[in-house]
Order: sequence, then structure tokens, then C-alpha cells
Amino acid sequence: MSSYTNRCILVIDDEPDLCSIVKFTLERLKSWKILTAESAQAGLMQAETQQPDVILLDLSLYGQDRLTMLQSLKTNPNTQSIPVILFTATDPSDDSLGFDPSEFAGVILKPFNVLQLGEQIIEQLGW
Repeated sequence: MSSYTNRCILVIDDEPDLCSIVKFTLERLKSWKILTAESAQAGLMQAETQQPDVILLDLSLYGQDRLTMLQSLKTNPNTQSIPVILFTATDPSDDSLGFDPSEFAGVILKPFNVLQLGEQIIEQLGW
């Protein structure tokens, strides 16, 4: 049995269609439990209560500063140990954005191949 079975992934993205596609695809291809949240507040609540194995976080959540959500997750004792993969069209390696690479486990740039998403997550987390 693979080390990445029975995983729970939280997708925090304000695009409902994208959340649905990711949920459907990863549940079918990887048999993972996929939680979705379309706002920062809902995402934080789910992260605290559900304790997912990883969070896919969109950097451009409506009404959120780019760093606010990531900092909220990393300073909250209930969520700080959950790996975060940035799920974004914005390249976080751009120094002007002010990201500390130690705060996130990886990056998946949009647009992405939905059929390869599970493998990208596995690779970035070393599962």
C-alpha cells in the first residue's frame, strides 16, 4: 500500500468551478478525501477542525492580502504544522512578493494539468 493513501487535502480557492474539478479528479484518481473552502475564513475554520494532511492555497483569494492567509495558517498553533502548497498563477519566487520559502511546502502554478495534480502533490511532499 502506498504511503499517500487515505490522505485529506484542503483546497482553499475562491473559484468554485476549480474547487469542484480538483475535488472530483483527486477523489477519483487518488481516492483522497478533498475538502474545499472558497474563502479565507472558511479555509481557516476547516484547517483547524479537519486537520488535513496538506492545504492547497490560492494566493489571490478575494479580499485577502497575499501573505495574510499563509501567515494566519503558520502562526495558528492548530494549523502551523500542516504543509501548505501554494496553488497560484503568481510565481512566489518573485522576491518583490515577500514570501519566505520556508513557509510553504511547494508551488503548483496555474494553469495546471488536473490529471497530473495528484502526482505533483505527492512529489512536492515526498509521500
